Amino acid sequence: MCGIVGILLPPQAADPSRLAEIETMAETLQHRGPDGGGVWMDRGAGLAFGHRRLAIVDLSEAGRQPMVSASERLVMTFNGEVYNFAGLREDLAARGQCFRGHSDSEVMLAAFENFGIEAALTKFAGMFALGIWDREDRVLHLIRDRMGKKPLYVALVEGALVFASELRAIRAFPGFRPKVDPTALAMMLRHGWVPDHRCIWEGVFKLPPGTMLSVRADELRTTSAERLRKRARSWWSLAEVAEAGQRHPLDLKAPELESELDHLLRLVVQQRMVADVPLGAFLSGGIDSSAVVALVQAQSPRPVRTFTIGFCEAHYDEARHASQIARHLGTEHTEFNLTLARALAVIPELPQVWDEPFADESQIPTLLLSRLARQHVTVALSGDGGDECFGGYARHFMSARLAPIFRLPSRPRRMAASALMTLSSGALDGIIRALPLPATLRVMLRGENLQKVARVLDVSDERELYERLTALGPEPLTLDPGVVDAGQVPSLPDTVGRLIYRDMAGYLPGDILVKLDRASMAASLEARCPFLDHRVVEFAWRLPTNAKVRGGQGKWLLRRVLRRYLPEALFERPKQGFNVPIGAWLTGPLRDWAQELLAGSRIRRAGFFDCSRVEACWQQHLSGRRDRSGELWAVLMAQAWLDTMGKSSVVPPSTGLAEAAVDVTTSPGQQLRESRAYG
Repeated sequence: MCGIVGILLPPQAADPSRLAEIETMAETLQHRGPDGGGVWMDRGAGLAFGHRRLAIVDLSEAGRQPMVSASERLVMTFNGEVYNFAGLREDLAARGQCFRGHSDSEVMLAAFENFGIEAALTKFAGMFALGIWDREDRVLHLIRDRMGKKPLYVALVEGALVFASELRAIRAFPGFRPKVDPTALAMMLRHGWVPDHRCIWEGVFKLPPGTMLSVRADELRTTSAERLRKRARSWWSLAEVAEAGQRHPLDLKAPELESELDHLLRLVVQQRMVADVPLGAFLSGGIDSSAVVALVQAQSPRPVRTFTIGFCEAHYDEARHASQIARHLGTEHTEFNLTLARALAVIPELPQVWDEPFADESQIPTLLLSRLARQHVTVALSGDGGDECFGGYARHFMSARLAPIFRLPSRPRRMAASALMTLSSGALDGIIRALPLPATLRVMLRGENLQKVARVLDVSDERELYERLTALGPEPLTLDPGVVDAGQVPSLPDTVGRLIYRDMAGYLPGDILVKLDRASMAASLEARCPFLDHRVVEFAWRLPTNAKVRGGQGKWLLRRVLRRYLPEALFERPKQGFNVPIGAWLTGPLRDWAQELLAGSRIRRAGFFDCSRVEACWQQHLSGRRDRSGELWAVLMAQAWLDTMGKSSVVPPSTGLAEAAVDVTTSPGQQLRESRAYG
């Protein structure tokens, strides 16, 4: 896991002094690679590569980058891991290939030389973003992994092409003049994240997942960033995988499907256990992380290090469940108790850590969990991707329950929606508590979820349904509506499948993977996601929908696999997520900080927000009538990010929170206290 940067100059501007900026750009990514750095330049070609290294496999000098291939034709700067490199190395050795070290980077370069760029990519199982310079053809290839696990930003700056793992490195290139894209900011305000097909800065784009962009220096004179973005070509297509999988589903009975998935998950987990540094796993106590930890421990000769965040608020806390699972599996478990003070201490860092405005409030525990894990390990396996592969979000199984309602005439649906929207969150919760409902449905229809149901009752199509289900609130708070769309949805046989596709194509790379990458990399920790191995994704798309969503529950088949490793009583409970009580904090300890950022004069000065709607949203939240914390947190994170990008800094009130000690509980019951500032 590393940070990468690159510069390609047009022939008429091949000034060597501009290439020298590669070192400054790379240094901005030191958190992604604290174990060393390197640069490689071809001044005659106007090209420079930079690299910051987090050493995971082959810690010797033979694993350093940028790396030159054995024939010296190809040069690569690479961020990520290819997990099946050992098998590829054996195949290449049988063809006569010699190796000087044992890194996956060297195997990748050998594969590119032996099989060609695109053919080699199809053989890799892993996560990666990389630049390859072909010294013979004088072509720069930029490549991103299938699911978009590793980021890759591209920009044209005064004729030069620059690319990097994070925007901060592009901002460090002389001549870059950042200008906010109002539509991208509006999308962030609407959903909490900038979608993967947009970027907060105009003239910058993210290379789409599963694509490759090939550029010659002489082409830079007559192109633009937008034209370059459109030239990216797919080497792997999620849409094609989804369509093909549903056309040719697995013709197996449930026990056979269960065995197939178990075997596949054991394989991808085992491959992700290869590292020359300490390795552990995140354990929330939910289905996904429990399955990953169970599979790791089943294949480990010693207790695996596991890490959990606990919350003081019982509604948000799964630490007790995680601890029980850890004891059953025999892991060496460490728990971090997230108090209000510790959460507030880290809030000032969030805009800098995410580098692009981001407002998924679970960013706070994810960052602190990554820092906790990094005190003990360098690699952590994560359960991210399980919800998208196997249908784990409430919207996946709610859509089946709501299907009869959508068949009603539009007028009674509109009337029901209006009636529900007039009730406060507390009143809605009271109604749900009074009804004789199953526990899973009761949790699903908590006040905020019932408000979402009200918002979707009068939708006219699936696109609008998904947009409203994933929006933070009922109306945009910006002058631009900023609607996120996953693009063309392939022809899939049912609504649940199409919702899952939208999540996998949009929400996953735009929110979940951005959250995990920035949080883990800020802590110099490599996070690995077995569920997002392309073999698991392709298997999941060959499952019938009722193997994912059944009986009002998601992840039906994954639950069956988990029963092989854990008693059902340890994991069968309503989904809690990984959120924090932002709503209560905004009316309490964060109120003064929020009030200052939401002041009308500041909102108007920023020029992006609808001042009257923001004020109405704030007052409605303060009154307790509606929980508007999602929308408000997005505005606050946007405002704080704008401050970080050049305006006066505004942070929560200083109360000595950064000096708060961290309570860490390590099984079997040993109490540790560490004086470490997480803020």
